[in-house]
Amino acid sequence: MGKRITVDPITRIEGHLRIDVEADGGRIVNAWASPQMWRGIEVILRGRDPRDACLITQRICGVCTTVHAIASVRAVENALGMEVPLNAQLVRNIILATHGMHDHIVHFYHLSALDWVDIISALKADPKKTAELAQTLSDWKGNSVTYFKTVQEKLKALVDSGQIGPFTNGYWGHPQMKLSPEANLMAVAHYLTALEYQFIPNKVAAILGGKNPHVQSVIVGGISLAIDPDSDSALNRERLDYIRELLMQAKEFFQKVYLNDVIAIGCLYSDWTKIGGGVPNYLAVPDMPLDTKGTKFDLPGGTIFNKDLKTFTPIKSFNDPYFRDNVAEDVAHSWYKDTGPRHPWQGETIPNYTDFNPNGKYSWAKAPRFKGEPMQVGPVSQVLAGIASKHELTMKWVNYAIEKAKSLGVNIGVDAFHSTIGRHLARAIRAAVLADLALKHLDLLEKNIAKGDLEIWNEVKFPSEEIKGFGFHEAPRGTLSHWVVIENGKIKNYQCVVPTTWNVSPRCGKGKMGPYEAALVDNHPIVDPEKPLEVLRTIHSFDPCIACAVHIINARGKEVKRVKVMACSR
Repeated sequence: MGKRITVDPITRIEGHLRIDVEADGGRIVNAWASPQMWRGIEVILRGRDPRDACLITQRICGVCTTVHAIASVRAVENALGMEVPLNAQLVRNIILATHGMHDHIVHFYHLSALDWVDIISALKADPKKTAELAQTLSDWKGNSVTYFKTVQEKLKALVDSGQIGPFTNGYWGHPQMKLSPEANLMAVAHYLTALEYQFIPNKVAAILGGKNPHVQSVIVGGISLAIDPDSDSALNRERLDYIRELLMQAKEFFQKVYLNDVIAIGCLYSDWTKIGGGVPNYLAVPDMPLDTKGTKFDLPGGTIFNKDLKTFTPIKSFNDPYFRDNVAEDVAHSWYKDTGPRHPWQGETIPNYTDFNPNGKYSWAKAPRFKGEPMQVGPVSQVLAGIASKHELTMKWVNYAIEKAKSLGVNIGVDAFHSTIGRHLARAIRAAVLADLALKHLDLLEKNIAKGDLEIWNEVKFPSEEIKGFGFHEAPRGTLSHWVVIENGKIKNYQCVVPTTWNVSPRCGKGKMGPYEAALVDNHPIVDPEKPLEVLRTIHSFDPCIACAVHIINARGKEVKRVKVMACSR
């Protein structure tokens, strides 16, 4: 039997996650992903007005709020068979795009870059050579010698003080850290600058959402944000111009700095393009609708099995039976009283904690399955769907990444996305795509307003009989869907099947591992069991949001080894 290593909690994520791995000769031969919280939002929603669900479900998480609002209103609208005004679709799309941009940049720089970047090594860098390195990647105006020298001086003062804040307990000097001092300094500098730029798209989300987090303007039937170019108390010409200015600022940093940093670091860790692939099945849903019915989209979605793009089956509308009929959740290894698998409309949420048992129940997360198979969701799924459907913007940035990597001496293909590094690259590509689409949908919104269309909401009426609906959204971490059963105008049942639940999924009744677990098995050999950096790299590449997957802490559990990792949490 191999050596058991328990990392509990995994930090620099949202929520509480325990990872157990069994290593034999340094190589991981088995793995268990165990979210240590219970999510009870579905229980809270029973008997409530369906229009309240978009506000309550946003409280599942303090980060991923807009995504639950959108999925919730889409689910209720789907149950009612209603359309929403085009202005409402476009405003929602811009909110979603800016939320995704914010989320992606924070994930790379502030939640996972320190798995690859050694801040102590950056103190040895030559600022002039660092500037030259950065300038070979892009012409971003911030990459000056003065900029890097100033950052290095700040970093030195921080390290000399012994109070290094978010950098505490990093695995500095770990054998798997192999960036040059100059590459490390460039990454640390951009880490600090990204703290400022991540705020910019959030301003847009706040303007259009009424506040952020927990947007207020997204409601069943449309939006509550008044549109009037000539009114000081509505979305007017001045605010639209300011939104454009913010989006242009963000676009430059996302496409000239973030994407190129990921490509450069990925090239320097090119061995990780063959590590951490895991489950070879991918699921994404279409998003950014271009019409009132949700039948035309600016982002494609569909399924891919066994990494074969020829198996791509598109999901075509908000009411597509292919998606509706093939989602189920299994609880064979989850702490719930239930039998399964169950379709979400028949889903139950009855907690039943029975201690951690690797051969029995060991997770608060359910095990979502599509056509009975585990599916990997997230930016890789969306990028692969874009490649399979020849989506113009996706292909533009995929080809850019391939050519940029080639200029750095590394040849990558589509297979590189099926890896730990591939998830980071796909996320950066998705951010570049969203930066373009946010501006495109702002253009569409302004053109529609210029036609004299100021409609924002359609009236909502609930029938007395039972109705069912589902709403999906391609959130930053992947496919999110809400499922609602309504009777007499009240919620009878509600289930959220979220991206992290797909990815953190425990084994199902058929014994099939979820994406986290499968990605860890046969991962890069663990060089130092006391510092399992390799485990963190792969788990962080998924951008876990355990709060969305589960909810109520339970601290009990047996472990063979507890490992101290990065102390800061999202």
